[in-house]
Amino acid sequence: MDAPTPKRYGRGLFLATVAGGLTSIAWGKPVWTKVSAALGPAESLVPFVPQGWRIYTVSGSMPTFDRATWRLEIGGLVDRKLSLSYDDLRALPRAHQISDFHCVTGWTVKNVHWGGVRLRDVFAEAKPHQGRIPDVMLAYEMNGKPLAREHGAPLRLVIPEMYGYKNVKWLREVNLVPQAEPGYWEQLGYDRDAWVGRSNGYGA
Repeated sequence: MDAPTPKRYGRGLFLATVAGGLTSIAWGKPVWTKVSAALGPAESLVPFVPQGWRIYTVSGSMPTFDRATWRLEIGGLVDRKLSLSYDDLRALPRAHQISDFHCVTGWTVKNVHWGGVRLRDVFAEAKPHQGRIPDVMLAYEMNGKPLAREHGAPLRLVIPEMYGYKNVKWLREVNLVPQAEPGYWEQLGYDRDAWVGRSNGYGA
């Protein structure tokens, strides 16, 4: 498959995840220093969790999920705004993919099994005004199990071509805009287009 043409994707609100061990942190030290400075003391000491993930959030807490009241709002540059319940989302065609997850600090978690829906299927009725990368996913499963709260349950964005801070967790709204605005991590100096190996000083 041809390499995707770079496109800009909204705001990176959360740095999702983590692991690889101390060696990856060492060779990713310049970027890790930025991350540590952005996190509070408690958040910067979150322990490793099973399968090598380490969880960070800049919000200080993780949202709770009520299946009966949760909604995914789709708006912005679309022909039709949508408000989808969790059951609406699960009724869409299920997609499965295996992709590596890369953190901008230097570590990689290989062969993560994601289950969810393609963004293009969510947008089928909304009809956005622009195209998107084909393997972008809204994931509600990881490695064959329902997405855990610390990984963004009930729904998270998965963009394999971009570093973790663009893979937004606890997703409740997708708003298509003509031009992306700097988000939390971009305001700290991270690249707006977080292409793996081609941004944030990598591949330069």
